[in-house]
Amino acid sequence: MNNLLSSTSSKFFGLIVCFLILACFIFSSIVFGVMDTSWKEAIEAYTNFNGTNEHIVIKEVRVPRALIAAAVGASLGISGALLQALTKNPLADLSIFGINSGASFFIVLAVSIFSINSLSLFTWIAFVGAALTGIAVYFLGSIGRDGMSPVKLTLAGAAMTALFSSLTHGLLVANERTLEEVLFWLSGSVAGRKLDILTDVFPYMAAAWIVALIIAGPINLLMLGEDVAKGLGQRTLLVKIVTGITIVALAGSAVAVAGPIGFVGLVIPHITRSLVGIDNRWIVTYSAVLGAVLLLGADISARFIAMPKEMPISVMTALIGVPFFVYVARRGLTR
Repeated sequence: MNNLLSSTSSKFFGLIVCFLILACFIFSSIVFGVMDTSWKEAIEAYTNFNGTNEHIVIKEVRVPRALIAAAVGASLGISGALLQALTKNPLADLSIFGINSGASFFIVLAVSIFSINSLSLFTWIAFVGAALTGIAVYFLGSIGRDGMSPVKLTLAGAAMTALFSSLTHGLLVANERTLEEVLFWLSGSVAGRKLDILTDVFPYMAAAWIVALIIAGPINLLMLGEDVAKGLGQRTLLVKIVTGITIVALAGSAVAVAGPIGFVGLVIPHITRSLVGIDNRWIVTYSAVLGAVLLLGADISARFIAMPKEMPISVMTALIGVPFFVYVARRGLTR
């Protein structure tokens, strides 16, 4: 595969550039919005806080929102890279495989049936929902004589998405109280979230990021073929299980914080592969940074599309992801 950054030094340089772009997007997310603020006010909010509306908005709203968007975007980017590598499916994404829908359904079920409203419990419930959905999709995509295939996985994911979306809507219609509590969260957004929400799940996110970087090397060997990997002494089942657990941790923590946000995990790995090639160690690293950049950019854009109101960030990612999905699907079918 041709890639723009072929040498190791160029990849390191490209990564530095990506981090600089990420820093610019974080600062832009802090400054730009319905309320006009400046770079100077953003700095003074922490060096010389005076209690003005601008300073309060920056500290209590904008900074948590920027950090949450960056963390969730990184998690979605990494999860997409791992999912596409594990399934060898270029269309793999948490939303397309129904994992987001499954995690969301379990949270809505917990709120409507058991009246649970604890974020810490939401996190574990989202983990369970993501895990069960992932197992179901993998099973449905693997049954039959020819075993697992990208097309069967995609169809299984679409079926699970439709199932859980229907069940979720049914619960919301039957319980108006639940509808009021989770409707905005279900739309997928980083707006209105407190920093405490991120700090509660960040240990799971950070642990999953580290494991993803560690497991990326063994995934390279696994992608050569299971027989080849076993012949070289790799415990392929262990690699698959650890990768699956990592994807579940990333998906569950992201859904618990921001709700279901789709297509970031679809788009970002393709962009990173065009930059750095097929080495998953670089793909995972770049996917984390570019995933954060994409979600921050979508969040900033969502503030200005329908001012003074805001669009849900999931709408913005869908506007990017749906055409990209069609393009990747058509390219795969014509090969």
